[in-house]
Amino acid sequence: MSRRLGKLSAGVATTGIVMGAVAVLTAGTALAATTYATGTVAYMCNFPAIGQQQLDVKAQFDGPASVASGGTFTPSNISGTATISATINALLNSANYDGVRGKVNMPVTVTNATPASATVTNLDVPTQINPYVPGTRTFNIVQATGTGVPTFTAGTPGSATASLGTAISAPLEFHKKDGSWTAWSFNCTVKNTNPAQNRAFSPAVPIT
Repeated sequence: MSRRLGKLSAGVATTGIVMGAVAVLTAGTALAATTYATGTVAYMCNFPAIGQQQLDVKAQFDGPASVASGGTFTPSNISGTATISATINALLNSANYDGVRGKVNMPVTVTNATPASATVTNLDVPTQINPYVPGTRTFNIVQATGTGVPTFTAGTPGSATASLGTAISAPLEFHKKDGSWTAWSFNCTVKNTNPAQNRAFSPAVPIT
């Protein structure tokens, strides 16, 4: 089961991170689209049986090249990845898990825009079932028809910066090699480091 959760967590984290980024930075009034992306952000997630383990998440979205002060912007083409270590991958395989599916809810924060925080809901972790291959494993997270994406209002002239939130929640299901699915609630918190991790999407969104 812990392998299963690891895989699910990875899928969730990735996503959670991608969804949040898109929601914060995308502007509906933009004349051109720009891709905004994070680097790798490490989260600690509650894997079954094996406790807290690291999940590496990346996220990106399409947003406006710029937005007028007081104008609104809504993210699009949100996507992300969640990667589990070779050890977690092996543990999941030993527990007879080979796939995952479900949803991810990803909080995001944004400077110089309102609301200052919001949550991208129901990002999709599409069904991903694959034979075991030793090494790390990456799961994809994407925006889907049912994804809830917040709309933001630009603040004063300058720029707005969106960042992944510090927590991720994901109602997932892990697939077993016998064809059955196991439901799991996966929760992750950003890993504490010194200095703190950079969770921001880059570049910042210009506000004119």
